[in-house]
Amino acid sequence: MKRVLSNFLKGLVIGTGAIAPGVSGGAIAVVFGMYRNLTRAIANIFTDFKNKVLYLIPIGLGGIIGILVFSNIFKYLFKNYNIEIRYLFIGLMLGTFPSLFKTANKNGFKKKYMIPFIIALSITVMFTLSENNIIDIIPNGEPGTIQLILYGIIIGFGTIIPGVSSSVILMYIGAYDFVLEAISTIDLLLLIPMGIGFGICFLLLAKVISTLFDKLYGFTYYAVLGFVLGSIIPIYPGFILNFKYFIGVLIMIVGFYLSFYLSIRAKIKKIK
Repeated sequence: MKRVLSNFLKGLVIGTGAIAPGVSGGAIAVVFGMYRNLTRAIANIFTDFKNKVLYLIPIGLGGIIGILVFSNIFKYLFKNYNIEIRYLFIGLMLGTFPSLFKTANKNGFKKKYMIPFIIALSITVMFTLSENNIIDIIPNGEPGTIQLILYGIIIGFGTIIPGVSSSVILMYIGAYDFVLEAISTIDLLLLIPMGIGFGICFLLLAKVISTLFDKLYGFTYYAVLGFVLGSIIPIYPGFILNFKYFIGVLIMIVGFYLSFYLSIRAKIKKIK
């Protein structure tokens, strides 16, 4: 029961990360130490089906509730406490890196692992630098079914790929406000096609990533770490000498020590 509740709460945070501006749901899954287990369970769902489903259900429910409930909350928090929330995310993510690198090196470290790490980090940095170049490739007016499925694919892509924020991509194409409104109002006519796109993308990418972990563990994990480290850059709000930013830094320090404390004591359990 304790594990079920823990997975539900983690799914809740992953779901909120999937819709929070600049945050990656996949990066949060890595931070929680459950990314590989999660992608493996989805990719091999029909192997030991019962246990995989029991593992995925609380995470999935948490993710759905996180997306539906926190869409409105995040609209409020990012509007009124933008600096503090961003610093909190940075602290929580940085605090887990010692544990993440230890996990990445469990089979030994090789200098060539730095190649995928640098490439992934560079991709994320370039993606961030172009963030201000918002484009609107979606026609004006009510989107059609194909466009809604595309939105779902984008959300799935940002959820499963660490460091890639689906919210930023949606902002690029001028669809973020529309998607957030559809989620916050639970408009099923819009959410069902988006859910189809999300599911297709999520399942396909999970299979690919799970295979890469099995065949190229070190290379894959270091690429993931590059994406996660790079995902901190678009979250960083800068620093100004005033009270709000000072409080934000304090919150970041608290978040760092909290996640560091929890991560070094957490045991990453594999699904057999």
